[in-house]
Parts: sequence; C-alpha cells; structure tokens
Amino acid sequence: MANDIVTEKETEFNILQNAAGEIMILISARRGGPENPRFVFDGQTSALLYRNRENAIVLEGIDPKAKSPLQSVDEVLVVELDNDEVAREYMVPLRVVKKSVAI
Repeated sequence: MANDIVTEKETEFNILQNAAGEIMILISARRGGPENPRFVFDGQTSALLYRNRENAIVLEGIDPKAKSPLQSVDEVLVVELDNDEVAREYMVPLRVVKKSVAI
C-alpha cells in the first residue's frame, strides 16, 4: 500500500538572497529529515517543497521581488528553524514550472 503524501501550508517563511545571488529559504522545522528534496516554483507567487516521500510544504504568497532571483538559481538552501535555533539545513534543487503549484 502506497503512503499518502502529507501537504502542509507554510504561512511564516522568509526568502533571502546574499550578495553572490544565492537563495536561502527559512521555514519552520518539521519532524523527520529530508530525503531527496525538491523545490518547485510556479514562477509567480507559489512554490512546493517536497521534503521526502511523505511530506511536502506549500509556500504561498511569495513576494514578487523574489520571482526573478528564484528563477535565476538551480538550487536553494532550506533552513528549518525550531524557534530561533537551526534544526537542519540542506541544499535543494529548484525547478521552475509554468503552471501554478498552489493547492
């Protein structure tokens, strides 16, 4: 029997870019670690972070100023925070798609 993927909406997240153009995305920590994560951006205001086979996170309301920087990179650094402490960080390949990924 296949496991269903649990999709959660992330309402509090930050997308930051450093001087080198690298992107860091700050989200709340989740249970379990990432396994072969992927980040899919719709090129507009929504994205989906597949953390593993059982967990995905929808990011809605991405600031329009982040659109161009997100479209210019092949990977992002995801940092999961537990309160103000870093629970884990990992690099995630980014793919831009033409259709919305919002749920």
